[in-house]
Amino acid sequence: MNETALLLARAQFAANISFHILFPTLTIVLAWVLLFFRWRWLRTQDSAWLAAYRLWTKVFALSFALGVVSGITMSFQFGTNWPGFMEKVGNIAGPLLGYEVLTAFFLEASFLGVMLFGHGRVSERVHLLATLLVALGTSFSAFWILSLNSWMQTPTGFRIEGGEFFVESWAAVVFNPSFPYRLTHMLLASGLTGAFLLAGVSAWQQLRGHANASTAKVLRTGLTLGALLIPLQIFVGDLHGLNTLKHQPAKIAAMEGVWETERGAPMLLFAWPDEAERRNRFEIGVPKLASLILTHEAEGEIKGLNEFPNAHPPVAPVFWGFRLMVGTGLLMLASSWLGVFLLRRAGWRPEGLPRLLLHGLAWMSVSGWLATLAGWYVTEIGRQPFLVYGLLRTADLASSTPSSHIGLTLAAYLLMYAGLLYAYFRVMRHLARTPVEKLLGVNA
Repeated sequence: MNETALLLARAQFAANISFHILFPTLTIVLAWVLLFFRWRWLRTQDSAWLAAYRLWTKVFALSFALGVVSGITMSFQFGTNWPGFMEKVGNIAGPLLGYEVLTAFFLEASFLGVMLFGHGRVSERVHLLATLLVALGTSFSAFWILSLNSWMQTPTGFRIEGGEFFVESWAAVVFNPSFPYRLTHMLLASGLTGAFLLAGVSAWQQLRGHANASTAKVLRTGLTLGALLIPLQIFVGDLHGLNTLKHQPAKIAAMEGVWETERGAPMLLFAWPDEAERRNRFEIGVPKLASLILTHEAEGEIKGLNEFPNAHPPVAPVFWGFRLMVGTGLLMLASSWLGVFLLRRAGWRPEGLPRLLLHGLAWMSVSGWLATLAGWYVTEIGRQPFLVYGLLRTADLASSTPSSHIGLTLAAYLLMYAGLLYAYFRVMRHLARTPVEKLLGVNA
């Protein structure tokens, strides 16, 4: 495959996964939030909790459908654009993807219908159990997908015969060195995505005069969840960084814009990486902070990009993606803590919040998705030029599909995804404006 075709194939997969990841990221946590709403309704018999459950169940169903459809598209690309991947590592990737279908998708599909349409048709306990099983299914799905992705980042438990990978220890494959950190990091990212969407939509309802009995409860749930999870995410992110420094030092060097190996490396707040001259322009940094954060020693050593000739990722997207993720996380921390403080002072009444804060929360609705995409780009672009880190290069596993064909399908994907995203947010806007009486009008 020529360089143009390779670039287009990577862009096509990036476009597909960028669209797809939006929806599982939301549904993983939203299923558990729905379980909480459902449980609160049973405990209190407060119809506001039932209204919240009804509204966000519709959002869950919409997101789940788009996630399934876009996931199927990605699986086809393994064969069309990256046949060498499955030829080499199919003995590992195939079973892990199969386990995801068997333990997660079947569980979700089996009980989703009961969750969506069974209220009033089955007992309250059965309906609660169905919601629980759907939530477990979404989490099992994350488990297996993140296990495969983590194995591609830190491969263990295999042997290579005739160019093919064979499993020697499934425990080592599944629980590879980066898996615990990556799974926890992703689950927390999912929690934050759902938290800020809940808070943002509730703030929008309050601003636009569409607030109902459930708005205050959903806003409080979203802000509280966000305020609790973001400190945990910062802590886990630190542990994940230490793990990455150990196993993927080239990725860390790109994230920090470090070209030459050095001790006491500064944390660059701003810089313009120049790969042609292999240096940074316009550096603004805090002395020794990068070494302190990454190694927990002010004079800790960070290997530079020049230590990895022809084996380090593109620097600029990894460098900026990391800063976008961290910057968004800091905004989450500030807005959620401030929101909880002011909402509590207002007696947990959204109408008591400053309009400026409500506007800010509304704009923060998509902050979880923004941070997740930025983090995902850091993870995946940071693995380049390898598909299986240190073992299989991306360029060696691509198909011979002409660049014109890939470019045409890429354009079609982009147009389709743009249309679907527009429709998704239009439908969500419509749902947010639904009167509470209509939400409670069937099988209440």
